[in-house]
Amino acid sequence: MNLETVAASIRNVPDFPKPGILFKDITTAMKDAEVLKFIADSLYDYYKDKGITKVVGVESRGFVLGSILAYRLNAGFVLLRKPGKLPSDTFKVDYDLEYGQDSLEIHKDSIDENDVVLLHDDLLATGGSANAALQLLTNFTHNGVYVSFLIELLFLNGRPRLQGAINIHSLIQF
Repeated sequence: MNLETVAASIRNVPDFPKPGILFKDITTAMKDAEVLKFIADSLYDYYKDKGITKVVGVESRGFVLGSILAYRLNAGFVLLRKPGKLPSDTFKVDYDLEYGQDSLEIHKDSIDENDVVLLHDDLLATGGSANAALQLLTNFTHNGVYVSFLIELLFLNGRPRLQGAINIHSLIQF
C-alpha cells in the first residue's frame, strides 16, 4: 500500500455538485479496509508527537478520519456542523465556497483554551471552509491550530487563506 494506490482509489465525479466541478469522491477509498487503514495510520504517524488534545472534524466527510485520528491520538473529538444541527450554544461563521455560500457552527464549550487542536477535513480546495473553521477556532485556543487534509487540490491555491495555522498537512495532492 502506498499513496499512489490511495490516490487511485479516489473516484472523480465530473460536474458535481454543479457543472465544471470535478468532485473528488473519497467514499471509494473509505470502503476499502486496507486503504482506510493506510490513510489513518499515515495521518496518525504525522501527528502522534504533536501533543494534540482535541481533533475538530468538519461536516461531514471530516468526521470519518477526524474521529479515527482523535481515537488514535487519545484526544477528544469536536464536531463542526452546518447551522441548526448542534443542540447547545454555538459560535457561527458564514463563508463563501467554490459553488455557493455556507455556514459552520461549533459548541461554545467544546474546546478549552489550553487544548492543542487538530482541524481535519477531507479536502482543501480554495480554502473557504477551512478558513471559516480556523476563524471559529480563534474563539478558543491561543496555542494555534494544526490543519490536516486527506486531499489538497494544488491548482486552487487554498493554503494562503489558512493564516494562523501552525502547520498544514495534506496526505495526497492533485
